[in-house]
Amino acid sequence: MREHEILMLLALAEAEAALKQGEFPVGCVLVHKGVVIASGKRAHSSGRVNEIDHAEMLALRSFLDAESGVASQEVTVYATMEPCLMCFSSLILNGFRKIVYAYEDVMGGGTSLPLTALNPLYAAMEIEVVPAVLRQESLALFQQFFSNPDNPYWRDSLLATYTLQQS
Repeated sequence: MREHEILMLLALAEAEAALKQGEFPVGCVLVHKGVVIASGKRAHSSGRVNEIDHAEMLALRSFLDAESGVASQEVTVYATMEPCLMCFSSLILNGFRKIVYAYEDVMGGGTSLPLTALNPLYAAMEIEVVPAVLRQESLALFQQFFSNPDNPYWRDSLLATYTLQQS
């Protein structure tokens, strides 16, 4: 198994934990030299829903709170779903330059944002994005989530329809 796959398994474990708690199954780990230095799983996608507690945002907050001294440019982000625009921009503004994800977010993914077409702050950034690492494993979690009638989060969305049509 390749390094990206091994590390994505750790993000998938976070996503599975979120799913077991009735949350949208997104997990994220921040890795420096092969070691997880921060992690997060989606919170508040059920009950009192908010769109701030994404797995990437919680991992980022944990990383920043730890004040580890590790340069964010040396950290790789592993997420079970393509980061949305909010998460993608927060990560790159905080200096992360390599993002690896499992499952594409056809509804809100932000990694295809044409940075070079934006203002100078973003246009100069060089970001490496590696898609589809353990995609099928992540897809299975999202299919399980969207197949459960007790999970109303994004139930009738483009993402739900797309996900349930995948094989």
